[in-house]
Amino acid sequence: MPPPFHGRGSPVENTMITKQAKTDIVSKFGNTSADTGNSRSQIAILSERIKSISSHLKGHAKDFSSQRGLLKLVGRRRRLLEYLKSFDREGYAQLLKQLDLRK
Repeated sequence: MPPPFHGRGSPVENTMITKQAKTDIVSKFGNTSADTGNSRSQIAILSERIKSISSHLKGHAKDFSSQRGLLKLVGRRRRLLEYLKSFDREGYAQLLKQLDLRK
């Protein structure tokens, strides 16, 4: 089966993270290996997706729907970081250092 096409350009690249990468991230940042609801693991997953889409956009600068999706993910991560900062300052600072985010 050929890869799906998006408009007239090249086939859409898979910018999603793999299931194995997601479980590795959750086990590293969550309380348990299945703790996907933890804000720390959600922020880490979003950060990985943001990196993936950013690298896609370096080669496809006019992919505006991916740009919009990237901005939505960045906004969601920002809101989760504000939530984490409001109740766990130490965990917030540690997470920023682990994910190499600047704030």
